[in-house]
Amino acid sequence: MSSRDVILNRVRRALVGGPDGAPDLDAAVDRSYLVEHGARSVEETVDLLAENLADYRAIVHRTDLDGLAELLARLLAERGARSVVVPPGLPSGWLEGADPVRVHDLEASTAQDLDAVDSVVTGCAVAVAETGTLVLDGSPDQGRRRITLVPDHHICVVRVPDQVVSSVPQALRRLDPARPLTWISGPSATSDIELDRVEGVHGPRTLEVVLVTGSPEGHGC
Repeated sequence: MSSRDVILNRVRRALVGGPDGAPDLDAAVDRSYLVEHGARSVEETVDLLAENLADYRAIVHRTDLDGLAELLARLLAERGARSVVVPPGLPSGWLEGADPVRVHDLEASTAQDLDAVDSVVTGCAVAVAETGTLVLDGSPDQGRRRITLVPDHHICVVRVPDQVVSSVPQALRRLDPARPLTWISGPSATSDIELDRVEGVHGPRTLEVVLVTGSPEGHGC
């Protein structure tokens, strides 16, 4: 039996049941797969996230809340950013002391408007250690999906360990499927037929991830 036959047989079996041969949407789904691969401490999980983010060519930084504003200001300055998109719910203290002009996340902003902005700073919903993936869900500290797809430089702040999980199944338990989810594994990249890598085609050319530890109390977070 060919691989094609195996796949088609699986599709046929999945479509069996329900009235008139329609799929039985109430049928129980087998969830016996591993929820995470191996036992890790919190520190090991965060280290794995940092390792896999770097493997995807994201630039990883670590700090605490006391040093977050200074770090973000430095990263924007090193980038030479003259403007930065700011989601409506981004904690005000995060960009304290940063020089770039703040550009608000507006519904009326066009792709051309956002393409003229140098950087964007956001929070995130959850980060997946095993895959080195950041998930944004459009919450106030993340803004509309397009502000993280058009500017060429994205700085994403991840609260450690609260927003870090080991695996995709664990991430899905935290996420609302009705929200606009954006899954980010490194900077945007693609390859042509000769496998020449090109970055920045479908999103930011540069992704910087800040893993920040500490209590949000008293820090505008």
